[in-house]
Amino acid sequence: MFSVGSIALCSLLCFDDSFSLMPAITAILHTHNDELRLGRALETARPCDEILVVDHGSVDATAQVAREYGATICAGLDSHAAAQCAHHPWLLFLQPNESISEALEASLFEWKLYLTEDVEQISACSLFVREENAGVWSEPIPETRLVPSNWSVWDGFLPQPWRASMLLQGDILRFREP
Repeated sequence: MFSVGSIALCSLLCFDDSFSLMPAITAILHTHNDELRLGRALETARPCDEILVVDHGSVDATAQVAREYGATICAGLDSHAAAQCAHHPWLLFLQPNESISEALEASLFEWKLYLTEDVEQISACSLFVREENAGVWSEPIPETRLVPSNWSVWDGFLPQPWRASMLLQGDILRFREP
């Protein structure tokens, strides 16, 4: 049930051109035969407003899994082309064998509370990546993973490391086994 205050706030959000919306995020994942691990990655992408799965010739059910999570599927694009397909100003790059920790999820939701002009001066964000190997987790290593949609410096399918990036709290968890 909406109160009068809620309706007034909705009117402000929907009709006031001077109000800047929160910075939305598109998740981008490059896949190839990742049906067994993709679901976990997409399940944790809740802070993202859009999910793009860039498939590179999978012959398994990768596309079906992606569709089950509401992802848009693109075929064979490089990261620059995928970034051009995104509908939002910020891009979060994940690998299909990774997931977002609860702490990182909270940081991303907090990020989205800022107004667009509050974050437009940030060049990129690094996130800690921890890798699981035989039940033991590695020490976290920061990687540039959250970048503006006009990013143009790539290291394969991921953004190139950027020394001036802001560090967000929480981890990306990388799993060895599906």
